[in-house]
Amino acid sequence: MKAGQLSALDEEIRDLMRFAAQRSMLPRFRQLAAHEVEMKGNDDPVTIVDREVEAFLTEALTKLAPGVAVVGEEAVHADAAVLDHLSGQCWIIDPLDGTANFAEGKEPFGIIIALADAGRAVAGWIYDPNTDRFCHARRGEGAFVDGERIAARSTGQERPVAAVSRMFLTPEQSAMVDAKITPHYTLVDIPRCAAEQYPRLALGQNDVSSFERTLAWDHAAGVLWLNEAGGKAARHDGSD
Repeated sequence: MKAGQLSALDEEIRDLMRFAAQRSMLPRFRQLAAHEVEMKGNDDPVTIVDREVEAFLTEALTKLAPGVAVVGEEAVHADAAVLDHLSGQCWIIDPLDGTANFAEGKEPFGIIIALADAGRAVAGWIYDPNTDRFCHARRGEGAFVDGERIAARSTGQERPVAAVSRMFLTPEQSAMVDAKITPHYTLVDIPRCAAEQYPRLALGQNDVSSFERTLAWDHAAGVLWLNEAGGKAARHDGSD
């Protein structure tokens, strides 16, 4: 891929994400009515935007690649059997990553799509509607932002900057994490949005991050993109 250029597939995915954001997401940012936000469980909101964007992307991706299954966050919530498609070739969609932020009228939030085969992401796309930033990668071909190849870089700080998710920890667990990390790292909060956290890791804002939940729609694209940029994403035991 030449500098500053996108492949035909990358352009198509970016245009779908951009259209979904402009049609359903940005017009409702800070404009949601109370009945347009629901709770799927403790601290797990879903909005009308999540559902509209997922429905649009599911239809569009199915037309783009007939026969390739779609695994969307909201579809899985409605029917866990949808996860069975992860064993084959499938699109993985997070229609509104950072839903809690969006519902509270805060940034960041984004759209994430991955193309996976037999449980491994082979391509990934991360879109920021607020800046129009488009991160994309294909396995073995490098990581890009808006068509420009990038290489992961550190913050350059004397103490590495660590963004750690503590949303699902007890107060005791959170205190223990602080005690162990702060002597060695500058500890910062995560943005509650994987679509923002992965770019922060590769683009020099954070050096390390830790997530408690590793759901496919949150992480498949970001893990591929970060690794292709020369960073490292792995589980705590070192496995992929």
